[in-house]
Amino acid sequence: MKNRQNIFETGEYYHLYSRGNSKQDIFLDNHDRERFTKLLYLCNSTKNINFRDDIVNENIDAWDFDRGGRILSIGAWVMMSNHFHLYVKCLDNSESPMSDIGDDIGDNGISMFMRKLLTSYVKYFNKKYERTGGLFEGKFKSVHITDDNQAKYLFSYNHLNPVKIIDPNWKENGIRDQKKVLDFLDGYRWSSYSDFREVKRPENKIINPNDFPEYFSDVKVFDQEIFDWLSYNLPMSDIG
Repeated sequence: MKNRQNIFETGEYYHLYSRGNSKQDIFLDNHDRERFTKLLYLCNSTKNINFRDDIVNENIDAWDFDRGGRILSIGAWVMMSNHFHLYVKCLDNSESPMSDIGDDIGDNGISMFMRKLLTSYVKYFNKKYERTGGLFEGKFKSVHITDDNQAKYLFSYNHLNPVKIIDPNWKENGIRDQKKVLDFLDGYRWSSYSDFREVKRPENKIINPNDFPEYFSDVKVFDQEIFDWLSYNLPMSDIG
């Protein structure tokens, strides 16, 4: 893996993540989380979308909004209280309607997507909580994924991140109650875990699994991968 900032190559895979300033919480309630999930979908667009309240709130269904073409592919995502992770693939945007805007051509839309996502969310957050200034800790971070084992590992890494909410030391000590953990993951809305388990929901539209290697041919294979990580206390290293 190579950790480098804002240099992206078409067809390559990247782990993106960003934290709140001084590790402060960036999602304070479910409305914040719902807002961010809608932005994950809407900001992945070749259009210059006006993120007025009508689109991201209930007046217009954000999931049915015509966002145009995508500027990157999202393979997996997860939101925690003070940070988020994305697993993405660069697309060739040289023919897109936005290809003449700034320097984003060279990095295939990832910088454009992240700028739209973070700027839109910060504007919403600052208005809602009557605050000013930055919310995130500097620029977003990126890790270039070049190893196939790491690429597969990222799906488990993302989807098991929320386990620390109910068992903070599970990576070191192992899982004490596997059923409790699996039930928790089934009910955790703020990741793509449910999408890989083929649960029908609007957030299915965020990910683009066909643009990633088929590591999990069906739900049983995915469940087995998660089961193995939880059962055998395999070492899970941080990425980034």
